[in-house]
Amino acid sequence: MLAAFLAGLVWSADMAVAQKVVVDSTPSHVANTFSPVRSLGAAIDRLKTGTPEHLLTDPLLKEILNAGWQTVTYRQNTELMVEAWHWNPNGAWSNAKQQEGYFVGNAEPAGEIRHSWAAPLPHRGFSRGDGNGWSRLTDGDPKSYWKSNPYLTRAFTGEDDSLHPQWVMIDLGSKMDLNAIRIAWADPYARRYLVQFWTGELEPFYDGTTKGTWQTFPLGTVTEGKGGTVTLKLVSWMIPVRYIRIWMTESSNTCDSHGSADPRNCGGYAINELYVGALSAKGEFNDYITHFPSREQTVTWPSSVDPWHAATDIDESRGDQVGFDFFFNSGVTRGLPTMVPIAMLYSTPEDAANEIAYLYKRHYPISWIEMGEEADGQHMLPEDYGALYVQFATAIHKLVPEAKLGGPPFEGTFGDVEVWPDAAGKVSWLGRFVDYLKAHGRLNDFTFFSFEHYPYQDRPTYSWADLYPEPGYVSHIVQVWKDNGLPSNIPFFMTEGNIGGGAGPSSVKSGLWLADYVGSMMSEGAGATYYFHYMPSPRQFGGFGSFLWIDENYHVLGYPPQYLAAQVITKEWVQPVDAPHRLFKASSDVTDAAGTALVTAYAVERPDGQWSVMLVNRDQFNDHAVKLSFADTETKRDRYFSGQVDRITFGSAEYQWHRGGTGGHADPDGPPSKSSVAGGAEALYQIPKASITVLRGRVGP
Repeated sequence: MLAAFLAGLVWSADMAVAQKVVVDSTPSHVANTFSPVRSLGAAIDRLKTGTPEHLLTDPLLKEILNAGWQTVTYRQNTELMVEAWHWNPNGAWSNAKQQEGYFVGNAEPAGEIRHSWAAPLPHRGFSRGDGNGWSRLTDGDPKSYWKSNPYLTRAFTGEDDSLHPQWVMIDLGSKMDLNAIRIAWADPYARRYLVQFWTGELEPFYDGTTKGTWQTFPLGTVTEGKGGTVTLKLVSWMIPVRYIRIWMTESSNTCDSHGSADPRNCGGYAINELYVGALSAKGEFNDYITHFPSREQTVTWPSSVDPWHAATDIDESRGDQVGFDFFFNSGVTRGLPTMVPIAMLYSTPEDAANEIAYLYKRHYPISWIEMGEEADGQHMLPEDYGALYVQFATAIHKLVPEAKLGGPPFEGTFGDVEVWPDAAGKVSWLGRFVDYLKAHGRLNDFTFFSFEHYPYQDRPTYSWADLYPEPGYVSHIVQVWKDNGLPSNIPFFMTEGNIGGGAGPSSVKSGLWLADYVGSMMSEGAGATYYFHYMPSPRQFGGFGSFLWIDENYHVLGYPPQYLAAQVITKEWVQPVDAPHRLFKASSDVTDAAGTALVTAYAVERPDGQWSVMLVNRDQFNDHAVKLSFADTETKRDRYFSGQVDRITFGSAEYQWHRGGTGGHADPDGPPSKSSVAGGAEALYQIPKASITVLRGRVGP
């Protein structure tokens, strides 16, 4: 009796403090209409060499698919590594005799493409970025050289080269007093160029982009460059500088070491080696640059890189961009329309066009085609990306007129992607790209916008509070794209994303983030969202990338929080059918003393006639009791669940981590719990602490 009495007191207390979740179910207020089969998907990137045959075959593939993600996007990783991608190992070299130059894959299906590889570019100018490549600008080898992309020259853009200035930037690591630069030009060299320094305290990319300017050294203007090795005294005194930029606007159009047979060898700019330091009155030059053929060298960044390479550059150890035929026939796509990429930053229009023609000749279902990969992360100016976009779109549409093209995609970002201001002072990357397409009458070639989302990838934390800002991050970034001129008729997709650092297996944090992220992104009107880190790695226990825990024999050891959360999202919140779901926004007054929302809600009207509300209780210590209503502002009526309401929950009660052994284990490790509760206007729905709860049923008239 005492226990029953105490339980009654608890229930009464819950009723007294019950708070509300209100769904704005006004028919004209629908926030998004989507098909889960086409809009809730996952992303597959380049895989470790030797793993695709294990990951993309049963029984492991069956386990992966059982998470419920539907459509997939094939990611293009080689561009991040500054590599040329051989999507088809069969094709033709521009210099067939030497097996070098510019490779174009064969558009005609012949045999099965099971694997595809990449070649690190020999004329790279990056000291950083993904992979382990290094710059040829400071590698200490006088015969190696960086060269810019010839497809950004007048011969291909149809525009004066001054409209697509190419540049290289040097980062000395800290401010150094200097007065001179030495440039060992290769062919083609710059006839007109400026040597400049950065005035800001922060780096010229990302955080510091608009917090400084590039200022030309007093003696840094060259109008009649002759090539060769040139030592320039930049100032008559010493000036403290960390970042230096060479801004090139007119080429000699002399041919590089690969000869004059191919005009692409003769366009753009090339530099053998760079030196920066102090020049004495006697002409003695003290060089501050570290010259080394590794990432220990002084850091440099270029505007672009020539995609020229040779067969001997191909490196199969760097990973397998899974062969298209194996990929599409493995079953991982479920036969659904798939988003595929082309390489664009380090490729040729003919190669990209042949890739898309090949896929269409194979009759694989293709939804969208993403143009290049993370141009902003490669520090490419939007006008250069636009010039490539137009050329590649022309080539693709010549072979496949119906192909739907878009991009860029942006790497994960919290806010606007800004670049150095143009002549009008405009800094928005997206805005300037859209302006470029409009000015060239090619906006119709831009059929979707894509970006990535990694809120904690570069700022890993381990705080539970990481969960709370996510809906705000999503609404902010979507509004940024709209403010920057994203045409209202163009759909937008988040094509690759995850929470990032600080979401290991010890709690359900990463699963709760995933539910909040998917709900908020779809509430903001996304056409689709794609979960990243879909493919597991053996013995990878810790970290956000562990979608499944598998041993060295590819046997499943356990189900991490995001796998179980995905099942709730894709199988319980929505119906896994290709039919429209109407999403309505919901509000919650469950907050803490600071006004921080503890419970968020996402409501869909499903094709089976049921309403489904996904509630995320981000309070890690307390359950909450809520009343739920469906408000119609037009009829001024509130409606409620009636009859039986299905209740599905995944949270801290269904998943508990235990340390020890070879890294720990979860017990229980799912599945989500299921029960039924009664609906009605006075119904109280218990939302357990640290959980995702779906309430699903019929709503009364």
